Amino acid sequence: MELVALAAEAYVYGYPLVRDLSVVEGAMYTGYGPLPPTPFNHFAHADRPVPPDTPFVSVGDDTVRSVAHLDLSGGPVLFHVPGPDGAYRVLQFVDAWTDNFAYVGHRSTGSRAGDWLVVPPGWAGRVPGGVLGVIDAPTSVVTVIGRSDCDGGDGGGGGGGGDGGGGSGGAERGRAFQEQLTVTYVEPGTHRTGLPAPDPDVPAPLRFFEQLRVWMADFPPSAPDRAYQDRFQPLGLLEEGTSPYVRADAVLVRALTEGAARGGARVEEADRADAVRAGWVMEPHLFDYNLDHYGVGTVDSPEWRIADREASYLTRAVAARSALWGVHGYEAVYARALCDAGGGRLNGAHSYVLRFEGRPPAEAGWSLAAYGMAGYGVGGSRIGEGLAGRGPAYAEDGSLTVRVQRERPDDPVAAVNWLPAPEGDFRFVLWLCAPGDGILGGTYGLPAVERVR
Repeated sequence: MELVALAAEAYVYGYPLVRDLSVVEGAMYTGYGPLPPTPFNHFAHADRPVPPDTPFVSVGDDTVRSVAHLDLSGGPVLFHVPGPDGAYRVLQFVDAWTDNFAYVGHRSTGSRAGDWLVVPPGWAGRVPGGVLGVIDAPTSVVTVIGRSDCDGGDGGGGGGGGDGGGGSGGAERGRAFQEQLTVTYVEPGTHRTGLPAPDPDVPAPLRFFEQLRVWMADFPPSAPDRAYQDRFQPLGLLEEGTSPYVRADAVLVRALTEGAARGGARVEEADRADAVRAGWVMEPHLFDYNLDHYGVGTVDSPEWRIADREASYLTRAVAARSALWGVHGYEAVYARALCDAGGGRLNGAHSYVLRFEGRPPAEAGWSLAAYGMAGYGVGGSRIGEGLAGRGPAYAEDGSLTVRVQRERPDDPVAAVNWLPAPEGDFRFVLWLCAPGDGILGGTYGLPAVERVR
């Protein structure tokens, strides 16, 4: 039983690494969503929103537009960032263990165009002249996610229900931004064309631990985490060379199999805290498990760190399972609601009213969207400020009342802030970019979702 418990710990600890690199590997050979298959050190660009059933989308994030998986095993790369174009943009850097270790965008680095040097662990070469800065990667494979508002700019700042940012102009700016994102080599070297391969002869039930063994060796974590993972020696995870799982004895096979099931159940149970319930669900500290790597644009502060390192492993696994490649709360927060204030499931057969007492405190903009559970929602299903979507009209007292239903309201006042509801069950997603203290500190009250009787 002791070996089973150890295997369960190893599963929780290693799940983010295996999850992340499995998605990276899939990106190279099959792509995902609207993103085509793309080799290392090249960008894949989406020409439409990424649907919620892709591996890294969890709450209807229609901002993911460009993704590059960088391989630094042959040396550093130059990463070119275009200049400002009026839209919300951020480039997020994630290591193989899913730590967010750098952000390049308006909040963190300003709006300058230019090159950033991304260097592998332990690199001590010469920094080329003219670069904006150096980004130290904790692992030799990292993922860069470029996020921008869905239509590429012009967020509607209160335009009385006008179009506020959609249209071909915003789309063209978005494409221009994508075309200027480039990755170039700065040193001669041989870069990977794929990830280190697990032994194909390992039985399927043990494949997770074989992937963990191989990838843990090639992408070592921080020193404190390496000290923690030394306990997994009895499981064969620290062995190099020939896989111990090809001809593992029955005791080890049973321990690993039962441990994986137990560890998976632990992650699933912890993730269940986000189950359907009345009110909004918001997790600004879900990504606070990064305890060791604070690069450009990150906030090195105790309030953004999980105090207990061992507890952080479970949080990291939950985040990898439910919101892979999500951002820190200080960059953006997603609040979501599946039920109305009375606990009833949101459904397009009903009408709802949401009253904001004032502008949501979000420096880079906000939007409210209604998304269907099986699809990505319907056209014109967002309203907000500073981001693509119809600009809202506030009342004289500063409040904002949003009406959500299938048909356009007959009342012209209500029609100004009308949000079309999808058919069937749906969910609200309130996206808050660079949120203020009122959101992060919980003093700003999110609007109750009131069903109209």
